[in-house]
Amino acid sequence: MAEWEIGVDAPWLGQAELNAVAEVIASGWVGQGPRVARFEQDFAGLVDANYAVATANGTDALHLALLVAGVRPGEDVVVPSLAFIATANAVRSVGATPVFADVDPVTGTATAATVERALTPTTTAVIIADHGGSPVDLQSIRDVTDPLGIVVIEDTAGGVGSTCLGRPVGAAAEIATWSFDGRAILTTGDGGMLTTTHAAWAARARRLREHGMITPSADPRPGSVPPAEEYREVGGDSRLTDLQAAVGIVQLGRLPEIVRRRRQIADRYRDGLRGVRGLRLAADPAWGTGNVGSFWVEVEDAYRVDRDGLLAALAAAGIAVRRGGSAIHRHAPYRALTPPDGLPGSERFADRTLALPVSRTLTAAQQDQIVAILRDPGAPALANAQTVTRSGR
Repeated sequence: MAEWEIGVDAPWLGQAELNAVAEVIASGWVGQGPRVARFEQDFAGLVDANYAVATANGTDALHLALLVAGVRPGEDVVVPSLAFIATANAVRSVGATPVFADVDPVTGTATAATVERALTPTTTAVIIADHGGSPVDLQSIRDVTDPLGIVVIEDTAGGVGSTCLGRPVGAAAEIATWSFDGRAILTTGDGGMLTTTHAAWAARARRLREHGMITPSADPRPGSVPPAEEYREVGGDSRLTDLQAAVGIVQLGRLPEIVRRRRQIADRYRDGLRGVRGLRLAADPAWGTGNVGSFWVEVEDAYRVDRDGLLAALAAAGIAVRRGGSAIHRHAPYRALTPPDGLPGSERFADRTLALPVSRTLTAAQQDQIVAILRDPGAPALANAQTVTRSGR
């Protein structure tokens, strides 16, 4: 099949974004400049942050967060295994070692107990992830780490629009990171953001994203001479462009509608699949609301086909679905760091879940088709998929 009849997701972009980009091109200033500054200001206001620093991507935001938080080579950083591999890669990029924490298989997020079990004598930071846009219980984790002087970085890459205890996710973190890649619900094509409560951390992140320059590039006022460049430490190039920021500014205005639409789709799945034995559906945790960055379903033993069989059957019907998560410790660069007892919560989530389509283009008829397949494991496509996966064990 050349194209999926029903896609997993699609960016919410339109004429307003096109117009915004055209304005930037017409201005002649397309690199990091006034639109980036406005995007940072508007984003900080949206997520209730003191300071926001735009970056080239979410991985760069994590890298800078670790540097400004003071993580040094040879130290340990606790990270959830159920996260995008960039979370662990960023730790490696500063010379530190990722120590994997398990997650609650119900929520897909780390807990105070799983983080505490993973702490070592040389742990200086913890990264927690809002998996699939579902908010992590940050305060309970900080109750463990704050007395030990351990910094918690909230990796809320896809969490914009989610809430925790009535506030935007990331608002209660000393430092948080965000991603605006092509699959994020708020996208700039690629891009990221670091938010923090510390002025010094924000100032250093701004320097480091621009080669360590303390006089960052800006459009000089007419008739003025720009200040001489000055560098005080080694940095890199992690700048967002005004072209991307212009898209991001428009996307911020769309965000309430985007989240509302995704939550409507999730509620319709819950209504349509109510009472189906062996399927457990994603739900908001007690402490917050998710943006439905993904809508995952756990396929339990009571269901008449396993997760991979269900994936195959949906794919055969032209429905694009993906696995609900991946355990980092199972991948080649990190297998040697697997704890002796494994990470059963992360492994269960990785083995049993799949993410259903939540695209804004999803029609009621298409969603009904997906629900019908999930409700009827006796359908021919599912029966064939079951035969293949069960006999292959």
